[in-house]
Amino acid sequence: MVKNYFKLLRIPQWIKNLFVFVPLLFSKHFFDHDYFVLALFGFIIFCFTSSLVYVINDIIDIEADKAHPIKKQRPLPSGKISRRKAAVAASVLFVIVLFSAVNFDVRFYSSVGVYFVLNLFYSFKLKNIVLLDIFSIAAGFMIRVVAGAYIINVEISSWLLLTTMFISLFLAIMKRQSELKNSAIVENAASRKVLTHYSLDFTNQMATVAASAVIICYALYTVSSRTVSIFDTENLIYTTPFVVFGIFRYMYLVYINQQGENTTEIMITDLPMILNFLFYILATTLIVYKVV
Repeated sequence: MVKNYFKLLRIPQWIKNLFVFVPLLFSKHFFDHDYFVLALFGFIIFCFTSSLVYVINDIIDIEADKAHPIKKQRPLPSGKISRRKAAVAASVLFVIVLFSAVNFDVRFYSSVGVYFVLNLFYSFKLKNIVLLDIFSIAAGFMIRVVAGAYIINVEISSWLLLTTMFISLFLAIMKRQSELKNSAIVENAASRKVLTHYSLDFTNQMATVAASAVIICYALYTVSSRTVSIFDTENLIYTTPFVVFGIFRYMYLVYINQQGENTTEIMITDLPMILNFLFYILATTLIVYKVV
């Protein structure tokens, strides 16, 4: 039963909430205990909120998931957890989030609320509207970053926000691209209606634009006058190759290895991606915190 609830809450998906730590890392307060604790609380609250959204989404999609060759194994469509028990779990999560987030900056509290409402709209309507589906996903990541800045009360670079937007758009587009490839099976295509409005050529073109925008925006962030002034160094530009490699590696996994439908699985199982991420964090930390 514990394992089934673990799957219901999508615990591995919590890795996406690490975006909350982005402002902390670039605020030069990463090793400040008080700032780190605040960001950690923000991360935990977004983990509970995202799990709440997943449970609600699974309750809504239970019939469609039963027809999906993979999603039918989830706790709700497989019958391992009843709809009533899932609703109870969602209620408990809602209460936890409601009374936890209110203890922090009102802007952070509002961001959590906006994130929750946006995802409700996504679950009920936006996921079936072409383009708005991927922009809704991107907005969710941007809200995480903004909330991470609000909870520790720091400003965040516009270039960094744009980078976040484009990288989340890129991941969402690549997910749709993978789903389209797998939709050769009729039942799979039927489980996500919005796929009928996309094509492989269209998603390929969008992915190219988004990938290019990620690299350009991040590169411009590293050399912007505000960034150089805050960190008193131009060395941050040397972290750009890690970003480029990450984008290219992800495209390789989707286009060549036929992966990409599960973003989290790639992030936590592909060794080159893991090592690249760790080296990026190490290099950024060394540069930002004046070790080099």
